[in-house]
Amino acid sequence: MHESLLVGLTLIIAIGAIGQWIAWRLRLPSILLLLILGFAVGPLTGWIDPDALFGKLLFPLVSISVAIILFEGGLSLQISELKKIGNVVWRLITAGALVTWITVTGFAHFFLGLTWSLASLFGAILIVTGPTVITPLLQHIRPSRQVSAIAKWEGITIDPVGAVFAVLVFEAILADQPGTATLQVGFALLKTIVIGVFFGFSGAWLLAFLFKRYWIPGFLQNAATLAVVIGGYTVSDLLQHESGLLTVTLLGIVLANQKSVNLKPIIDFKENLRVLLIPSLFILLTARLNIEDLVAQFNFNLLWFLAALILFVRPAAVFFSTFFSHLNWKQSFFLAWLAPRGIVAAAVSSVFALNLEMAGMEAGSIVPFTFLVIAATVTIYGLTASPVARILGVAQPHAQGVLFVGADPMVQSLAAVLKKEKIPVMLVDSNWQNISAARMAGLSTYYGSILSEHILDDLELGGIGRLVAFTNNPEVNSLATLHFAELFGREEVYQLAPPNIVENRNESVSIQLRGRILFGNNITFDFLASRFHSGSTIKATPLTDEFDLAAFKERYKKSATPLFAVDSDHQLYFFSTDSPKIPQGEIVLISMIDPETEEGLKNDRKAKKI
Repeated sequence: MHESLLVGLTLIIAIGAIGQWIAWRLRLPSILLLLILGFAVGPLTGWIDPDALFGKLLFPLVSISVAIILFEGGLSLQISELKKIGNVVWRLITAGALVTWITVTGFAHFFLGLTWSLASLFGAILIVTGPTVITPLLQHIRPSRQVSAIAKWEGITIDPVGAVFAVLVFEAILADQPGTATLQVGFALLKTIVIGVFFGFSGAWLLAFLFKRYWIPGFLQNAATLAVVIGGYTVSDLLQHESGLLTVTLLGIVLANQKSVNLKPIIDFKENLRVLLIPSLFILLTARLNIEDLVAQFNFNLLWFLAALILFVRPAAVFFSTFFSHLNWKQSFFLAWLAPRGIVAAAVSSVFALNLEMAGMEAGSIVPFTFLVIAATVTIYGLTASPVARILGVAQPHAQGVLFVGADPMVQSLAAVLKKEKIPVMLVDSNWQNISAARMAGLSTYYGSILSEHILDDLELGGIGRLVAFTNNPEVNSLATLHFAELFGREEVYQLAPPNIVENRNESVSIQLRGRILFGNNITFDFLASRFHSGSTIKATPLTDEFDLAAFKERYKKSATPLFAVDSDHQLYFFSTDSPKIPQGEIVLISMIDPETEEGLKNDRKAKKI
């Protein structure tokens, strides 16, 4: 028994990690691959049997994992985002949720043959989408900020809304008389809101209070946060079923928007935990499926139901939520094409099916129907959402643009050359003179500190996917890369080499606190600036098979420093210390060339013409 449990846990974690890596390499949505892997190791091969592995612990483990994921999602929500999108988000989780429930209930009754009671419960369950599916898709698609914020807020806040709605419907189903049902539903709703708000705000206040006074040391803060989250979820759920999801979501939102405590270590820890939990949950719950049950429920009526769910229900909910809003039709259309169901729907359906059966009611079809919906929506949205976003122009998943930290004349010259090669650029600097000159040169700029609290909310980063810290302050460069690593990914944040990096002196910034090093360990800001102010220029040189990089280096020797390369598809490549290679063939090489070499080559060309 011990060995089988150990092997099962190892398989779940390993397959989840491998699946995410393969999805990253193939540029596929990870949830799609995880769903396939879950089917492969569960129903198809029988390698993993979650019920045999965990027994009665399975659903408590799933519930706690979902609570942690929702808390982490809440930590990513900033109230300041609601200034522009709050109205749309509120409509989506109220009017949109109501439209979804009503339409799904009707279609489930007529197409799937469910009784009105079961259909109404099924409709409530399918209100939810959730961060387990929305977050990986948004990371893959990378839509524009406004659309991404709306989808993120809806995906996180709709989970407790849907779960609570399902509880209310469940209470109404079990009630004997309509009058009794109304009282029970009203009391359950009031109880859920009071419990969720009280424990959510109390937990956030408690953590902020303890951390602010340093009563909990740094190395215990993650453990303390996890204990409060799980404790708040458990107590809330014991007092009122499914109120724990509201508690942990509010706890995360309130904690994220307080200003007295630095949450960066906690956020990093919870993000790493989420990356482990989401694939594990997908594999666990998918592996529980019974192929015979799925096959028995699969028919043309199910296909009609799925078509109605995707082509009518979601568009109708988004239409009612975005009507007369500031969103244009392309943004609304994309939101209407983004409603995959995930772990919360699977977990809630399983719990309610069990409770209905304990109450003596038939509910066996809810679980397979829910998983078929999950499989269909994850597959369809996972494969099509990214191309739809690109066609509509609301996403650039492989954004090539560069956000420059610093805007002195050297950076302006470099940015102007990149812009001419159709690479979007933006310059950030707290020096007004530099910003003013950059604007006069036609460059996009932001006047302020790259380390300011609100810069991530203020910047318009359409087409921007990389950061280059290009100032004479190594500490600012390093802090900027750390600040934007979460947004762009650590592989897309670069900085110039700090002084003394070769000697590994104590004065040099630690490798854990900096981005990828550009150009070379000896090429510091002072080195480039002294050459630039001595007359060196930033130049774009076309390279071909005949005149390649080797020929370029032979001609210019050490008087030219390659910086970037742009291929014919306007893909930007960096010369960095950990990846100095660039593609072969016809590219444009951007480099800094010393004046005497450039003048000598001009004279040589003149002499050849004579």
